[in-house]
Amino acid sequence: MAAHGSVAQAGHSLDRTDRLEGVSRRVTDDRPVHVEEASPEHDWFMQHGWTDGLPIVLPTEAAVAAMLEEAGESGDTEIGPIPPLGAMATVAKVAANAVMAGCRPEHFPTVLTAVRAVLAPEFNLDTIQTTTHPAAPLVIVHGPEARRIGVNGKTGVLGPGFLANAVIGRALRLVLINLGDGRPGVRDFSTLGTPSKFAFCMTENVDDSPWPEFHTTRGFSADTSAVTVVGVEGPQSVNDHESTTPARNLDLVASVMGHLGSNNWFASDSASEIVVILAPEHAALAGDAGWSRVAVQRYLYHRAMRTPAELATGGQWDLRTWSPWMKALAQDPSARVPIVESPDNIMVLVAGGPGRFSGVMTGMGNISRAVTLPIPTG
Repeated sequence: MAAHGSVAQAGHSLDRTDRLEGVSRRVTDDRPVHVEEASPEHDWFMQHGWTDGLPIVLPTEAAVAAMLEEAGESGDTEIGPIPPLGAMATVAKVAANAVMAGCRPEHFPTVLTAVRAVLAPEFNLDTIQTTTHPAAPLVIVHGPEARRIGVNGKTGVLGPGFLANAVIGRALRLVLINLGDGRPGVRDFSTLGTPSKFAFCMTENVDDSPWPEFHTTRGFSADTSAVTVVGVEGPQSVNDHESTTPARNLDLVASVMGHLGSNNWFASDSASEIVVILAPEHAALAGDAGWSRVAVQRYLYHRAMRTPAELATGGQWDLRTWSPWMKALAQDPSARVPIVESPDNIMVLVAGGPGRFSGVMTGMGNISRAVTLPIPTG
């Protein structure tokens, strides 16, 4: 695989041999590469829409080969077409995008797993890529691999400052842009967009959680490494510095879950999910009182309910797509309608550092469902 071929695999195949071989020479010899030398190539990637708006690391043959070696897979292995454009994702093309994002080889198996997860039919990547809703795939890394590669789950878990979180999330985004053509105003029609479309990757704070890691609820053992992808909005803060009981704290969480502008109210059936991230201090209120994760899910399910009269004031009442039993509830003015069909559809995670701010990430309703896959290791 020629050096210029590795670069071309970042997006569509283009014949730029002379320019790209020059790029490869400059970034692989022993001399420093100066900004003024590299910038024309960065501009070229920008002009072709092959970036997220930020500078990229040039995907040389050596860098891509290091990714492939870490994954132990052939670069020609096909993963699947990336919607909506449908360009075929191969392991080498994903590797090129991972290099562009700034990944190190140890990050690549997690990136590959995330790409495979978003291509699961139930995730419905085509709609997530093209919707006007401000949703993005959140990548949650579980198990020993999260610790090995340095994914942050503590203070600033969803913010800047941590290489693994930033580059894993960004690598997935570049794949969605370069192979799916998920560019704003082209095939990505999100009305407002979201900062989560730059990089959206986290793990849990296992040291300060009262419960086992989330992937154990999905049928995996605690010592199995895995990735969950879920299509959600960015987090809405739950500010609670006063509660001394889990019930009072979770009532506040439920109130944020239940805002009337949420997709989950009006596109709600067995696929509709919500992610709740409890800060460790809030999770401790429940854990110290003997509440399990399941107990928290059940409590939130029953507290985040509204009457049909309340929901009729929402912005998509006439377009709601409910299961028959939920439609039947709407005929009873005294009924209370749940925001998701089952407590199991409330994904409760523990993450973050000191401080009493939790978060709620509303989903896309019944349009997309979370997917969890194991990360191949060793």
